[in-house]
Amino acid sequence: MKKAYVKSYGCQMNAYDAGRMADVLAAEGYSATDTVEEADVVVLNTCHIREKAAEKVYSELGRLRVLKGERAESGHDTRIVVAGCVAQAEGREILSRAPAVDVVVGPQSYHRLPDLLRQSRETRVVDTEFPAEDKFDHLPARRNRGVTGFLTVQEGCDKFCAFCVVPYTRGAEVSRSVAAVVDEARRLVEGGVREITLIGQNVNAYHGDGPDGALATLGHLMDALSAVPGLLRLRYTTSHPNDFADDLIAAHATNPLVMPYLHLPVQSGSDRILHAMNRRHTGDAYRRLIERIRNARPDIALSSDFIVGFPGETDADFAETMRLVSDIGFSAAFSFKYSPRAGTPAAEREDAVPEAVKTERLAALQDLLDRQRHAYNAASVGTLTEILVEKTGRHPGQVAGKTPHLQAVQFDAPASTIGTVVPVRITRAGSNSLFGEALEGAAAAA
Repeated sequence: MKKAYVKSYGCQMNAYDAGRMADVLAAEGYSATDTVEEADVVVLNTCHIREKAAEKVYSELGRLRVLKGERAESGHDTRIVVAGCVAQAEGREILSRAPAVDVVVGPQSYHRLPDLLRQSRETRVVDTEFPAEDKFDHLPARRNRGVTGFLTVQEGCDKFCAFCVVPYTRGAEVSRSVAAVVDEARRLVEGGVREITLIGQNVNAYHGDGPDGALATLGHLMDALSAVPGLLRLRYTTSHPNDFADDLIAAHATNPLVMPYLHLPVQSGSDRILHAMNRRHTGDAYRRLIERIRNARPDIALSSDFIVGFPGETDADFAETMRLVSDIGFSAAFSFKYSPRAGTPAAEREDAVPEAVKTERLAALQDLLDRQRHAYNAASVGTLTEILVEKTGRHPGQVAGKTPHLQAVQFDAPASTIGTVVPVRITRAGSNSLFGEALEGAAAAA
């Protein structure tokens, strides 16, 4: 049987896309492998967000060129595919720089992968168009991969933040219909998924066709999904502060499947820097939004993204970011030093912050965020919470899962609890996860 190796970089959207590419290849007779040396097709699903992302891909392609040659010597053909956002951004340049690559395909065209592989037998192929047809209409049924699953409901972004390549690599905002999302969710649940995370580059800008013909919001979509039998939990990521509608806030208070966790990137606490980033919100507007969300759901856990050292950022600007973090308090966060992306407005600026200053600021910010995260987890000790069990743990007789607030928890229970919700008393907070004890009889009952 032919084998396919799919490696994904970056965001949850890429993880979803990588899984769907594996589904596409499975429908063509390829079995999945974790061993690249035995793969007949190697797919690198790339991300363009992180620093030097393209160079890391080319480095990987250099290793794959050697592997491809070695397999050819033993009579095995290897097709190498570069997919995702680097593929979209670099296009034919990839073929010029990496002779071993057979197919370059953008994130909107991977449903064509079987045809592209067939074409690559005759000539190397690039497909980075934004096709008129909806790729989701051409994808095969998904295969079950666990208790939790991602589900793309929206793609693209119209915000054009000055630092971001997403509008150029993923295109304009488009949303799937409520019916299409509910249908895919139902199939996921039938396959064993119990928690679904709705994903999109700007997921709370969702505006898909509803069953009544009107455009539905993300809150409406989650109401529809709540009727899927067997679905226990709903999450969503990533959102933009400017698209947070009242009904989405209300969903956190009224929809029992919507988990009390929110990832809402702010990027900076300085209004001057936010304006330069083209974020179109202020630090105080973000604070007021968080206050409204917390009024609706007081126990909500908050996560965010931060960029330090954006061009022109002063000590005073950075101090505003630190003040915002102190004012709000986060259970988790992602923080990065600014690095330029070719083709974005910020990359043209000449007021770069020195690397040493960026490093110092990032260390200070991450120290504050880590202290908040540890304090949040420590406050969970002694509480009773419901854990959706996802997998076996690191040790025999142990399982692992997540709290409603997306905290990782390990506790002793049989593997038969996987896919169920178990009440657990949190007994200890580790550096990256919590530990607990299932209520007596609860694990057996589950």
